Amino acid sequence: MSATKLGLAHRLYTGEVSYDFIGKRRLWYGVSAVLLTISILALLLRGLALGIEFRGGTDFQAPMTVTSSTVDDVRGSVDAFDTPDLEAQVFSLGDSAIRIQTRSLTPDETTAVRADIAALSGVEADQVTYNAIGASWGQQVSQKALIALVVFIALVMALIAAWFRDWKMAVAAVVALAHDVVITLGVYALVGFTVTPATLIGVLTILGYSLYDTVVVFDKVRENVKDLRETNTTYSEAANLAVNQVLVRSMNTTIIGVLPVAALLVGGSTLASGPLQDLGLALFVGMIAGAYSSLFIATPVLVALKEREPEQVAHREAIQRRMVRKQARAQRRAEEEGLETIAAPAAAPTARQPRRTRSTRAERRGSSR
Repeated sequence: MSATKLGLAHRLYTGEVSYDFIGKRRLWYGVSAVLLTISILALLLRGLALGIEFRGGTDFQAPMTVTSSTVDDVRGSVDAFDTPDLEAQVFSLGDSAIRIQTRSLTPDETTAVRADIAALSGVEADQVTYNAIGASWGQQVSQKALIALVVFIALVMALIAAWFRDWKMAVAAVVALAHDVVITLGVYALVGFTVTPATLIGVLTILGYSLYDTVVVFDKVRENVKDLRETNTTYSEAANLAVNQVLVRSMNTTIIGVLPVAALLVGGSTLASGPLQDLGLALFVGMIAGAYSSLFIATPVLVALKEREPEQVAHREAIQRRMVRKQARAQRRAEEEGLETIAAPAAAPTARQPRRTRSTRAERRGSSR
């Protein structure tokens, strides 16, 4: 079977079909710059809607039969409570209870809101449970989450640098991670979803997913540049081949991973379940951003760092010298062949002997007599 009859994945892997991802890296940088700018502006102007686990507040839970319109109805009723500026968020807990989260309340406000929720649910006040979360506790959770993220990134950098024996790969991987985190948080700021512990779980999950995809690409890059000095291939060309080789695999993995996450996001929105929505959105945005960054950000950044090394500069110069010598030899060969072609017609033509006719032979016989 000829290579042209094989699938696209095989032709990308062998280099028969190749797209210049590395050569067009300015385009990918531009796309990422636009997305990052929008995300940063959203974070600065709109900010994140932090859950009570981070900012502190009061969490009420009350028994109630939940239907498709219950959450919206309860949200409208809570806005009409006498206690001002509750900043309430309403979620369903299965089909038999609701959760209402508000700002931090004083003891008198807590009693009043608890009574209002009991009246709304048609139960006694003592059946409405509540839990007060102080702002200082939420601040501690935020600090610990930030520390965990920093430690995670440091360990990841150390592991990648040790595994590939190249600190530039670790830097490129972390740049891609930062790209994914900023875009994910920017989407949260734009849509106004609440940041909860489920969001942190989702962010850490997408970081792991993005790293997995990036490591797959880097492993193929390492394989392609193993004997680079003995070839006429630059580091950029070898890295670009690696991206093409894993492109189909990365796309298939992303699609298969995003489909159930999309179902989780839609299901969370339909059920008005806060944790499901938070986790689903973080995974959905982060997985797509992670697949994009591993191909279009991490590898181009790695190439930009590697191509500045003296060894790679010398290798490119050696390739250029070989190409110049090859072109010179080809040109001399063409000139020699051209001279031979021109010289051949210039040779004097051989005199053609006249045909012997009957009269000529008779004259010769007569003269011999």
